[in-house]
Amino acid sequence: MTAGTTRPGAGASPGRIATLAALPIALVAGIAAYWALGGFPSHANKPSAAAVPVEAPQLEPSTSTVCRALVAKLPDVLGGLSRRPVTAGGEQNAAFGDPPIVLTCGVPKPAVPADAQFMGLSNVCWFADEQRDRTVWQTVDRAVALRVVVPKAADGSWLVHLSAPIVATVPATDSEPAYC
Repeated sequence: MTAGTTRPGAGASPGRIATLAALPIALVAGIAAYWALGGFPSHANKPSAAAVPVEAPQLEPSTSTVCRALVAKLPDVLGGLSRRPVTAGGEQNAAFGDPPIVLTCGVPKPAVPADAQFMGLSNVCWFADEQRDRTVWQTVDRAVALRVVVPKAADGSWLVHLSAPIVATVPATDSEPAYC
């Protein structure tokens, strides 16, 4: 016999049988591990199909550029809350979770009371306006003002997760409050 030929009637080698048996087992184990580590999105992680109603006033070109950069930098899931579609101004508005927490970029600068308290969260200075059914957070240290509306029924502790995209895209002003 010459090299590379097999004997007539010889069956599959034990190595080939082991390989053929191991491949499906490895494939199933790999899929199970991927699923267990969150690789396949669950129904709870999918954004709600209903768009969140928001307004989208016309923005100045420089403000629009900043807002587009910010919204583009926001992830699909922020602090465990899935991003949701908005009814208007997808380039300047974003919503997360249910009930929705809504970020609006390019709002008018907030009217801040003289006795207001500010909260610095990861290099962003916020003013919180507590209302009956929601808290309205507004930046006071950014060249383009931002507003985040958090319903009382929602957990607002994730607000700090917005800091990195804000710091990366929205320039700070030189006149931030002294107590932030």
